[in-house]
Amino acid sequence: MSVFWMDDLLTLILACLVSYIFGALPFAHRLSRRKGVDIFTTGTGLAGASNVLKNVGRGSALLVLIFDIAKGALAVIVSGMMGLEGVLILIPGLVAVLGHWNSVFTRFKGGDGMAIGGGIAIALFGVVAVVALFVAALVGMVAQKLPFSSLFSIVAGYATIMAISSRNRSEFEMAVGYGAVACLILIHAIMGHRRRNRVATKTG
Repeated sequence: MSVFWMDDLLTLILACLVSYIFGALPFAHRLSRRKGVDIFTTGTGLAGASNVLKNVGRGSALLVLIFDIAKGALAVIVSGMMGLEGVLILIPGLVAVLGHWNSVFTRFKGGDGMAIGGGIAIALFGVVAVVALFVAALVGMVAQKLPFSSLFSIVAGYATIMAISSRNRSEFEMAVGYGAVACLILIHAIMGHRRRNRVATKTG
């Protein structure tokens, strides 16, 4: 095993550890607790901006949204500063999402990771991601009364990234790789939605 390969592996492992810590930072939990709300036993039970908006307030929800987007963006930016390049940088990004889902600071509870996914996209695609998030937000607002509204917003946002990135080969390859991260976030959100519905049905 070459020394250079070992250095790359150690860099990746360190980037993943740092990214996990970023993702695990429990902003929604801490901000909600300051207002006397346990976000994990309220509403959907998710530590995310949407649940905070409905059960804590707009100001706290806005802060949670900003912080969660920043967690995803920082995971990618810091990993890049550490020397990771290309699609390899998606691995620490995914680890940040895992940290948000299972935070060591909140007994492995967390949110759905959509805002972190948005932050990862912004760090990777810049203005293209901002446009995609705007499209996703519009679609989410229109479809919010439909089941799985998050599905429509994620698909719309990702389709926008793919369409704009298709003109550049390297950006298109990154967009394809990011699609795997977006897919995992979506699957996690759908599974969580179904699990909460089953629990509500049993206790209702």
